Amino acid sequence: MTNLLNLLSLSNSIIRPINLRIINALSRPIIRPRFNYKIWIQNSKSYHDNEAFGYRVPTTEDTMKDYTKVELSNRIENANLLRLVTAYRTYGHKEAHLDPLGILEREKVTALDHERYGFTDPNKVYNLNGILHVNKSASTKVSKEDANIETILSHLKKVYCGKVAYEFMHIPSASERRWFYYTLESYDKTSLTIKEKRKFFELLTRSEVFDHFMSKKFPQVKRYGLEGAESMMVALEKLFEVSNKAGIIEVVLCMPHRGRLNLLTDLLKFPPVRLFHKVKGNPEFPEHLPASGDVLSHLASSPILDYGATNPLSVSMLHNPSHLEAVNPVAMGKTRAKQMDLLKSEKDCKLGDRVMCIQLHGDAAFTGQGVVMESFGLSNLPHFTSGGSIHIVVNNQLGYTTPAQNARSSWYSSDIGKMINAPVIHVNGDFPEDVTRAVNVAFEYRNKFGKDVIIDLITYRRWGHNELDEPAYTQPLMYANIRSRKSVPKLYEEKLLAEDLIVTQNEMKEFRDNYFKFLEEQYKLSDNHKPEANTLKKKWSEMIMPTETVSKLDTGVSREILEKVGKISVTVSDDIIIHPRLKKFHIQSRLQRIAEGKNIDWATAEALALGSLLLEGHNVRLCGQDVGRGTFSHRHAMMVCQETERVVVPLNNLSKDQGMLEVANSNLSELAVVGFEYGMSIENPNNLNLWEAQFGDFFNGAQVIIDTYISSGEVKWLRQSGLVMLLPHGYDGAGPEHSSCRIERFLQLSNDRLDVLNDNIPINPNMHIINPTTPAQYFHALRRQLKRNFRKPLIIMTPKILLRSPAAVSNFEEMISGTTFLPVLGNDNILEKSKIEKVVFVCGKLYYDLVKERQNKRLENKVAIIRVEELCPFPRKDIEQELSNYNNVQEFIWCQEEPQNNGAFTFIEQRLNQILPNNQKIKCISRPISAAPAVGISKWHYIEHLKILDKVFNNI
Repeated sequence: MTNLLNLLSLSNSIIRPINLRIINALSRPIIRPRFNYKIWIQNSKSYHDNEAFGYRVPTTEDTMKDYTKVELSNRIENANLLRLVTAYRTYGHKEAHLDPLGILEREKVTALDHERYGFTDPNKVYNLNGILHVNKSASTKVSKEDANIETILSHLKKVYCGKVAYEFMHIPSASERRWFYYTLESYDKTSLTIKEKRKFFELLTRSEVFDHFMSKKFPQVKRYGLEGAESMMVALEKLFEVSNKAGIIEVVLCMPHRGRLNLLTDLLKFPPVRLFHKVKGNPEFPEHLPASGDVLSHLASSPILDYGATNPLSVSMLHNPSHLEAVNPVAMGKTRAKQMDLLKSEKDCKLGDRVMCIQLHGDAAFTGQGVVMESFGLSNLPHFTSGGSIHIVVNNQLGYTTPAQNARSSWYSSDIGKMINAPVIHVNGDFPEDVTRAVNVAFEYRNKFGKDVIIDLITYRRWGHNELDEPAYTQPLMYANIRSRKSVPKLYEEKLLAEDLIVTQNEMKEFRDNYFKFLEEQYKLSDNHKPEANTLKKKWSEMIMPTETVSKLDTGVSREILEKVGKISVTVSDDIIIHPRLKKFHIQSRLQRIAEGKNIDWATAEALALGSLLLEGHNVRLCGQDVGRGTFSHRHAMMVCQETERVVVPLNNLSKDQGMLEVANSNLSELAVVGFEYGMSIENPNNLNLWEAQFGDFFNGAQVIIDTYISSGEVKWLRQSGLVMLLPHGYDGAGPEHSSCRIERFLQLSNDRLDVLNDNIPINPNMHIINPTTPAQYFHALRRQLKRNFRKPLIIMTPKILLRSPAAVSNFEEMISGTTFLPVLGNDNILEKSKIEKVVFVCGKLYYDLVKERQNKRLENKVAIIRVEELCPFPRKDIEQELSNYNNVQEFIWCQEEPQNNGAFTFIEQRLNQILPNNQKIKCISRPISAAPAVGISKWHYIEHLKILDKVFNNI
């Protein structure tokens, strides 16, 4: 501004008045209207409103009232005191005693210096009304309304700079911030009961004894023990207790490997004999089951815990892969599914009041893995929220080989949670009783506001990354400190001994010795242990573990149901104003198709399949980016009023007793969303979960979930899933990233038998992979998912161009009772099959191009085209039956539009060659081998397409 004034002073008097006006304008402070987040949300129109099934938001009202006029007046009068208090609320955590090792220098925060605010008179008393909450103390007799600066500072340091520290001032909601003020500052710390302290002592001690026992018996096993972070056990015990007494009846728990075995064998009642049996190299399930098992640190348990509440607490600990944090969205999805089931049976069930998700994290993974950010992004969305997760970051970065400055760019590992304005509670893990305080506050917040909250449990690792590691290679000073200090259990023992209330030294030793003896007994029993199959129970009790896959079931329905569902799928009330184009090209067109019972297109067949399942009582969830309308504007499962933006899902108006369709337009995420949908699918086999990719290859953002859960969850953990993945696929010149759903990847992940002639090998692959070419086939495939007495993931290559193709249509006769999905579709219109010289196998939309080219060349009686609709499981018998019609074939071809190193050829070749007659071999006609799935130049794409057609029909 000074430079600007100097410059303007040189200007002549003619322009000086104008310049002065500019100066005045620049000098005035910019006044911006205050941004009201709540009003903005309320005024923002949304495709989903609370009339749409599954739209769920927290129902808790803001009860923290705004400041009264008297309080506001006092805040103005004592503005500097308000500034000081605000500074402690904002920055107090930086001076808190959070480092259990005492090696980190606490920052001296100048904003907390009271003299900077003019507080120099120690005797002056200040009115605290509307500024600070201070409980009346028996020792000081200080009232809540007035206090001198010494009392104020003492209270602020006690609340915000102790062993527990808080970050909540970033929360946009003033009501939530005021709740924290009151909760934290008016808290009169009460002593824990003797029973509680005894329980904590036992938890800590058993955890340490367990680690010592494992070290003695299995010195070469990486057990990822809890040593240094034993207070995690106290945190979970307290959280289970307070949540259960508050009405929570189910907890879904996910965690990484560190401390998992301690938690399993203690709080989660996993018999140590089962654990030791596994550690000795034995399977965790009966050996006759078709499973491969998993490593020690991925075991799980689902106990029932009794805390004296009205209902006991059911805890579902999820299996997890080694891909850290990938389990988070799975746990969120399973929690959501449990809540939706309760909502169906208990009308008074509110969001999050019965079921809660608890997520344990490691600090490095919490900041390093993108799935954490994606999962946070789902946490408050109406079709994904579960009423708030409680996150416990077991922060032992203080004892790892990578220092914090190399592990993250943020100050705290918990800072990632600020993207959703989650409050953070830091606590020193060396003090178990303070840990319980942090847990109480976290649960109270979650239960009141239905949002996520983070507990940053700051601990250390006594042995580095694992027990076989030598962390002193890279952290010598830190580990000299760690190895010279007493353990958390021993420190707590000393505290209890000093109180002289609970146990004596001899009793503590006896407790340790008895638990060690118990583990020794379990260890001896483990050699003769016979594991049980912990699968297909409760909701899954009607399911079986198949030894033979059933593909052909009667999945048709009556014509009356088809007509009813078809009509209602596009019927809305008169007060819903439909877009004119939608009314003409979607509604009227569908009504005509339904009335005629023919020319049923893809979207209509889908509506018929889902609607008929809804009528049978099944719930259906369709999830993905813009699935309500459909990426290609073909589905319109939800309709939006053009005047009010009110949302209607017509298929939810079929009958009073029907299941419900949840249309969940997701955020722009694949990894977390697919994990979430998988989590929903493993909760209840009677519901159908579908995830649709915007384009088929977008699934690769979720490759971790596909590799570690969808393709291998059953064989590792005996957990079935019926998740359906809809992957738009087809080469139409759209370029490398919008053509292929990478069929080859899914086929490579399948465990379908390679020796197809060996009937002694069960046909029971881990997932089913289909590329249907007709709407009727799609209809049957969807219904088949819920009609079998087992569940398998279903990967569907869905079309793009065929969505509106007049050639790709079906009739009611292909969907009525008595019809089924056909793994292979042959040529029924060939009159003289003995004259066929060439058989072309194909899957997907290329079939229609081949048929057209064959017709143009008039080769119908020389070339047969066989559609392989189901690639996995390989339909050997159906292909053999079709081939039996052709006795004089000179050439067999597999034709695909994908490059030869992509697509289904590498999977199909080895299997087809076993069943072709006269030892003939299949030939492949495709695009040439390519690093990219498709070219990005339209002219080249068209030339490639013509070459494929030409190669198929030449020399005939």
